[in-house]
This record gives sequence, structure tokens and C-alpha cells, in this order.
Amino acid sequence: MDGNEGWVALIILIIATLWIIVSCIKIVPQAHAYVIERLGIYKGTWSVGLHFKAPFIDKVAKHVTLKEQVVDFDPQPVITKDNVTMRIDTVVFFQITDPKLFAYGVENPIMAIENLTATTLRNIIGDLELDETLTSRETINTKMRASLDLATDPWGIKVNRVELKNIIPPAAIQDAMEKQMKAERERREAILIAEGEKKSTILVAEGKKESAILDAEADKQAQILRAEATKEAMIKEAEGKAEAIRAVQQANADGIRFIKEAGADSAVIQLKSLEAFAKAADGQATKIIIPSEIQGMAGTIKALAEVAGKDN
Repeated sequence: MDGNEGWVALIILIIATLWIIVSCIKIVPQAHAYVIERLGIYKGTWSVGLHFKAPFIDKVAKHVTLKEQVVDFDPQPVITKDNVTMRIDTVVFFQITDPKLFAYGVENPIMAIENLTATTLRNIIGDLELDETLTSRETINTKMRASLDLATDPWGIKVNRVELKNIIPPAAIQDAMEKQMKAERERREAILIAEGEKKSTILVAEGKKESAILDAEADKQAQILRAEATKEAMIKEAEGKAEAIRAVQQANADGIRFIKEAGADSAVIQLKSLEAFAKAADGQATKIIIPSEIQGMAGTIKALAEVAGKDN
């Protein structure tokens, strides 16, 4: 019986020893750190990897994550410089850079950051008017990040970024802003309509101008063409008349030459000229050129007629 009890005690002792050994082996995962205390005193910070601690006297005081963390705080009431109360909620992005300071710097780091964010936001907004607050988000974010980063540095925390998530003005202010935005949109719409009508009028006027210019050019070309046609017709008519005169003169010349060759006297020649002139006058010509010989003969006949009249 005593032998069985001894075996049981030995097994229990072995199991306890193994459990103690295993509990002293610690593996720190990636992006984490362990703060180690020995007998309640800070001993060191374990980074990523396998570590062993002394049993019973060493302990892991705090598990710290080194990843960037995001905290969304509830809306905080703030008052602007022109005494407008609004509610603003912020988002803070921070990262633990020193696990020791984070473990021993402040009791509740998240609550401390929230309260620090609220007070910093009130100080910044208190120096701005309503319109500046609504249009200066980037400036407010930059000032808050600088203030929070400086204040949280002793806690081993680095504030990477601060964003104003929502700015909620009072209902009356929201209603006035909506009316202002509506009026601005209507004004822009009226301006766009007026500019459209102006451009349309200009285009119509330019179209009429170009049309008038084209009509004038077309009329000019038509007048030029008509003048050229009239000129060509007059030239053709003059050429036709010249040809007719030359033909008559040639016919007279040919007839006279023929008569001379036949031995006729001047009286016969004059008579043949009269016959040729009568034939020419019997045509449809509107103008007749009388040869000089015929004109002389006509004067002779007139003189003989006057003498005969005196004798009678």
C-alpha cells in the first residue's frame, strides 16, 4: 500500500513539474510584446519569439499589441466662438510604441485618450466660428493630432491620425444651411440658363450673319455671270453685224469687178450698185451702211431733179 502511494506521489510530482516547466515557456506572437515583472518589479519586455521565465517569481504583467488601433469616440458637445453649440465625434488612430510606458504610464489609456480628445477639441473649436469649423476640418485634424501626440508620448502611445467623423450643428442651423444651399443651387441654375440662352442667341446671330454673307456672295456671282453673258451677247451681235457689212462690201466689190471686166461704163456700175443696195435693204437688217459711191449718185440725182424743176 505504501508502495502504491509512493508511485502516485511520484506521478503527481512529475506532472506538476512538467506543468511548471510548460507554464514557464512563453511564445510571443508577431506584433505583440509582453511586459515581465519579477517579484512585482519590472524586469523587461519580451518581443516576438520563444522565452522562458523563472517559475513563481516572474510573471507576465501585461500583454501589449503593437498594431495600429482605432478608437471611435462618442459625439462631444462643443461651443464655437460665435456661441453655437454643436456635437462632434472623432476617430483616433494610435499605436503603442513603448510597452513599458504603456503598462505603467496611465491606468486606463483609452479613457485618458478620450478625455484628452474632448478637451483638446473644445479648445480648438472655441477659437473658431461656425463657418470656419465647417470648412476647416483638415486644420482641426492637424492641430488635434499634434496636441494628442505630444500629450500621449509619456504613455508610450503615438497618435498617427485624428479625423472628425461628424459635425452635427443644431437643427435651426441645419435648416438655415439647407435653405442657403438651395438658394445657391437655384442661383447657379439661373446663371447656367442665362449663359445657355446667351450662347444660343450668339450662335443664331452668327448663323444669320453667315447666311447673309453667303447670299450676298451668291448675288454678286450671279450679277457677274449676267454681265459676262450680256457682254458676250453684245460681242457676238457686233461680230455678226461686222460680218454682214463685210459680206455686202465683198459682194459689191465682186459685182463691180465683174462689170469692169465685162467693159461696162460707170453708169452701169452705179446701176448695179443700186441693185445690190436694194437687195441688201430688202433684208431684215435694222442698220444699213450706204457706200460712198451710192451717196454721190444720190446727190447727183437730186441736183438734176432741182434743175428740171426750174426749167419746167
